[in-house]
Amino acid sequence: MVRIILVPFFIWSLLADGSQHGVLRWIAFVLFAVAIYTDQLDGAIARKRNLITDFGKIADPIADKLLTGSALVLLSVLGELPWWITVLILVREWGITALRFVVIRYGVMPASPGGKLKTVLQTVAILLYLFPLTPGLAVLAAIAFWIMVLALAVTVVTGLDYLVKAARLRASALKGR
Repeated sequence: MVRIILVPFFIWSLLADGSQHGVLRWIAFVLFAVAIYTDQLDGAIARKRNLITDFGKIADPIADKLLTGSALVLLSVLGELPWWITVLILVREWGITALRFVVIRYGVMPASPGGKLKTVLQTVAILLYLFPLTPGLAVLAAIAFWIMVLALAVTVVTGLDYLVKAARLRASALKGR
């Protein structure tokens, strides 16, 4: 829930900075980093205490989508990230989230190792994009772009994998009836 609460503050800070890479950009960077850390912390606590729930398996990805989706959209609005990358990632992200809701009556599709790699790559790329650039750090923009392209590739491949898993989950459930 902390991630969801931090999203409006992150959005305001990034938009208010307006690509000036000043104090508000630093605030947006820190808010995003803290929000992402709470995701890792929440997962670690849930696994350690065996508190993994179906609600968490659904709510966690939604919180992730709000945070990363807002970052991607805002970076595109600011002209820092190509829109085609944002659109492809968001179509996959929201499509798979919707698919999870559709197939939930047959079972829960947990995050796969590839899905976790996708999240890490997207997070690293977004953090690099958000990092306040100075002329000496302009090379970060190129690194951020190529990490984002890699994240996009993993995003698409894992999206296709989830489609296959959903079809198998549904077929298995219908076969058992």
